[in-house]
Amino acid sequence: MRLTNFTDYSLRVLMYVAVQPDGRATIAEIATAFGISESHLTKVVHHLGKRRLLTNVRGHGGGVQLACPAADINLGAIVRATEAEAALVECFNPTTNRCVITPVCGLRNALAQAILLLLAHPELAARLGRSGHRLVRERFSMDVMVQATERLYDSLLEKRRRIPLVRPKAACV
Repeated sequence: MRLTNFTDYSLRVLMYVAVQPDGRATIAEIATAFGISESHLTKVVHHLGKRRLLTNVRGHGGGVQLACPAADINLGAIVRATEAEAALVECFNPTTNRCVITPVCGLRNALAQAILLLLAHPELAARLGRSGHRLVRERFSMDVMVQATERLYDSLLEKRRRIPLVRPKAACV
């Protein structure tokens, strides 16, 4: 399973905004930090706004901010909101499935359960009951991703400060 760039950028935007001291960032700041086109990020931010994950702050000091606390943003929900349905293996699509062992194969069910867990799907949490909801929140919420990202973000900033300006060498005569 490979996530699209759109999903990757969506996750980066949300994590970047979440680690900002004032909880707010501009598209230009995010584009510069990750080396991504502002045009692409504008589409991503618009989509995240429509999904009620980000809100726009207008005026001086404006930008985008999380629409709810990072702990309430589920990683699986972000992926589900940004990824098109894709069949991981042939047997996931009943209309194109030509696999002859499908009736007796356990792979489809095992992969389906793994994907549900990976994406922290609400159905899985419901099956697991109260402890399932806690597990999904503890392991798959944006604030868990942000905790590791804060250290990464700090190191990115430090790394950018340490990169010397490279000047072209004078041609030898």
